[in-house]
Amino acid sequence: MSWQALDHALELAGDGTVVAFHVIDPADPGYSSATDVDVRTEPPHGSEAWYDRAHEEEERLFEEARERAADADGTLETASEVGDPAREIVDYVESNDVDHVVIGCHGRTGPTRLLLGSVAELVVQRSPVPVTVVRAADER
Repeated sequence: MSWQALDHALELAGDGTVVAFHVIDPADPGYSSATDVDVRTEPPHGSEAWYDRAHEEEERLFEEARERAADADGTLETASEVGDPAREIVDYVESNDVDHVVIGCHGRTGPTRLLLGSVAELVVQRSPVPVTVVRAADER
């Protein structure tokens, strides 16, 4: 989760509602179900145990998001899906009453961006509502 993007969204929303949306991407070989992964104890990619761990990590992220939003004027809701991140984000926007997307970006450039693609770039291209891209603090 991009904490900079969440903080920016909470500021923009004022007393409105922000949805922290998380997508577990089982197709991305670089996606890990935990932030501090020890490959010796990580369940096999795509296994039921892997999904269980991914959902546990997701709940940890949502709990941290709720803590960060505790002093905000608005409301924080959470939602999640499993699938292709860009597609799931755009589908969520189209299926719900969303008027603005704030998304984090890792600032990949050059060959890495070409090989890995950019979720933020795809969301910008496909979203039916305005998108604000917030770069990671270490990329500014």
